[in-house]
Amino acid sequence: MQNKLLSFTLATSLALASGLSAAADRITGHHFATRSEAMAPNAMAATSQPLATQVALDIMQQGGNAIDAAIAANAVLGLVEPTGNGIGGDLFAIVWDAETEQLYGLNASGRSPQSLTLEYFKQNGYSSIPPRGVLPLSVPGTVDGWFELHDKFGQLPMAQVLAPAIEYARQGFPVTEVIAYYFERNAEVLKDQPGFADVFMKDGQPPQKGERFTNPDLANTLEKIGTEGRDVFYKGDIAKTIGDFVAEHGGFLSYDDLAEHTSTWVEPVSTNYRGYDLWELPPNTQGIAAQQILNILENFDLASMGFDSAEYIHHFVEAKKLAFEDRAKYYADPAFSEAPVEGLIDKGYAKERAQLINPNRAAKAVEPGNPPTEGDTIYLTTADQAGNMVSLIQSNYRGMGSGVTPTGLGFVLQNRGELFALEEGHANVFEPGKRPFHTIIPAFVTKDGKPVMSYGVMGGATQPQMHAQILINMIDFGMNLQEAGDAPRILHSGSSQPTGEQMTDGGVVSLENGFSANTRRELIKMGHTLQEAVGPYGGYQAIWKNHEEDVYYGASESRKDGHAAGF
Repeated sequence: MQNKLLSFTLATSLALASGLSAAADRITGHHFATRSEAMAPNAMAATSQPLATQVALDIMQQGGNAIDAAIAANAVLGLVEPTGNGIGGDLFAIVWDAETEQLYGLNASGRSPQSLTLEYFKQNGYSSIPPRGVLPLSVPGTVDGWFELHDKFGQLPMAQVLAPAIEYARQGFPVTEVIAYYFERNAEVLKDQPGFADVFMKDGQPPQKGERFTNPDLANTLEKIGTEGRDVFYKGDIAKTIGDFVAEHGGFLSYDDLAEHTSTWVEPVSTNYRGYDLWELPPNTQGIAAQQILNILENFDLASMGFDSAEYIHHFVEAKKLAFEDRAKYYADPAFSEAPVEGLIDKGYAKERAQLINPNRAAKAVEPGNPPTEGDTIYLTTADQAGNMVSLIQSNYRGMGSGVTPTGLGFVLQNRGELFALEEGHANVFEPGKRPFHTIIPAFVTKDGKPVMSYGVMGGATQPQMHAQILINMIDFGMNLQEAGDAPRILHSGSSQPTGEQMTDGGVVSLENGFSANTRRELIKMGHTLQEAVGPYGGYQAIWKNHEEDVYYGASESRKDGHAAGF
């Protein structure tokens, strides 16, 4: 596949050239590509912030493996990019373990407070769970996720793994451009949330681009975690501080909720798309939506349609609508409502759903299917010399989450509980001690049982759409690892949601710059509503394993601040 990915056919090149504007002139690759792929023989890391990428490489050069590197990079990202993640949020990961030659999936998402009930929301007139403050809080699962990964696969002591993040928190780091932008946007809506301004607006405003920002409270918190272990966060001083602070401000998340938290090792599930196996994690997260989209689209010859064509974009959007209707109905915490995962990703079911696509007209509304019943976020990826690969995604949910920042800890608590429905009988309805529907999804690709690609694209409901588009760009349109992420993206919004909203108007399609005016006109004629959007197209990182040459390729999101690098 890699030979195919490194070159387009002449026909595809000409089709792209007619519709895409170049950001810069390059003598190799496609003119929309921002850079070449990174390549290295021994190790690779790709994150959304350069300091985190460097830390991952440093940890591996100190004798750590890809799992140690991923945890270290995640800890640094929680400091330097708190606009998307942190230890107040949740984590999911897929790990290729070179020793056992197997994939392992980790669900490190937290549960709702035991003392909060659906009746509370009804009695107080809520039609949905608010996005900020103490009500959308759920248990932060990230720290437990780190220790689960470390206990199973790690090599270096946790104190050593967390040391770079602690040092940067104390000594300071320069805030990068995109993160500074999101700091400002988050501060506008979170400045009055308890404790937020004390940590993130020390001079009355959020950190500016290039400003050297410190977070000594977070340094102290990470140091305690590194030396005392996970229990200090869930059963010790940190847990007590969180519980007391939330109670003081009228919330329900308690010390007992943290003390009872556990992560879950889960079996990743796969579907084959034109010879390549895409692996995702099952619900309560939305990974299988990417698989449903690809299964539907496998029934069409996308390559002959062409990348910049109304025909391709139309079929992609309509497949997404069908997959997301199932997502709205079935995806939830399997401990409370078991989704028919095998049926949802069944090829026969996908063929039936594909037949619902009108090739000439956009659907205004679609119904969920009846599958067979058998049986704002950061993404990073690391790979080491032994062949271990990690696909890890971590988030506060809406940027800086709830805004609630417990005194002296240096991090915000997530607002993932906002994603519960308040409709009785819904699979994702709020219940005490339940994991909410989750948007964050790591991905992994194998071929003939060998690991070939670890990747992800952060950004809410954007994620499964972009997981599918990355593979389509590579497999159907012949793009390489970096070009697949740089290519203009298609985003459909307005589908029915696991929180209860229903699509009745077909939603809207947003296309990045680079798709031709003629393609846009044809989509409007087909009944699609087009809407300009800036920024919601996600953040991509990927590592590809070239087994023939024993070399790693790395790619990083040009829309963010990060990069891919190796040694």
